[in-house]
Amino acid sequence: MIYLNTDHLKRCTQTLESSLRLYQLAEAGSIDQEVFRNAIIKGYELAQETAFKLIKKALKEYGHGSKTINATPVKEVLRLAAIHDLMTVDEVERWFHYRDNRNDTAHDYGEAFALETLVLLPAFLDDIQTLARQLDSKLGKDSDHAKA
Repeated sequence: MIYLNTDHLKRCTQTLESSLRLYQLAEAGSIDQEVFRNAIIKGYELAQETAFKLIKKALKEYGHGSKTINATPVKEVLRLAAIHDLMTVDEVERWFHYRDNRNDTAHDYGEAFALETLVLLPAFLDDIQTLARQLDSKLGKDSDHAKA
């Protein structure tokens, strides 16, 4: 049995929340606001990558082999997470959108993209916190699974 440590995911979430607060407090159009916007984009990417790594580790506990799960496309990994009750179907649909948005970061760091990400951020932060709680509940150090 594995134990998932979600501390890094929670720290990523805290950093992202702090970057968003500082962005909102910065003077509109200022360099400071741009710095915080860039931090938000990078934090958004890091939080997603951390979440996907944890989901893949969790899926291994449900019988999905390392080679197979590592070669599985992200959207299919999300579908498997719903099958194993790590996420709801509605959450998976939102994560599809987050992933599509994140993929755009590789190609477009412009203001329009950043504004779209900022619109998604409140729901993303809620969903990532829900995911951390669910992973903790199922495979965290205090879960029944870890005690078995």
